Amino acid sequence: MVLNSLFNKIFGFLVSWNPLWALIIISLILTFIVTIIYKLFTNQKEMKNLKDELTAIQKELKGSKENPKQAIEIQKRLMEKNMKYMMKSVKPMLITFIPLIIILGWLKTTYQDIQLPLGWIWVYLISSLIFSIVLRKLLKIY
Repeated sequence: MVLNSLFNKIFGFLVSWNPLWALIIISLILTFIVTIIYKLFTNQKEMKNLKDELTAIQKELKGSKENPKQAIEIQKRLMEKNMKYMMKSVKPMLITFIPLIIILGWLKTTYQDIQLPLGWIWVYLISSLIFSIVLRKLLKIY
């Protein structure tokens, strides 16, 4: 397959390494690329403002436990803000989704027969999650 040979050229030097470390490094590279795309295709000031508003509304909701009608209204506002925040995140997700699915196919082909402590997909997912959290904090992405 054409894409397999392309990914073998890009990541081929890692395939000969220890499979666990190769997957972790590939995960870091892909997570870094996805994080940069997310930062470039979202308005970070607007995302920060929305996140701050969500936090303030959540605090307001916690303080309104005695008044159910007020809590429902606050929940409604919270849902609206949350939906707005999610909609702003869709564009970078659409840009990265198909390429990541294709690369995951290559990873499966490359690592499915190799014994790893958790299996290749879990190693990728766990390391990706950790790298994503760290990179978002370092790059101040909201």
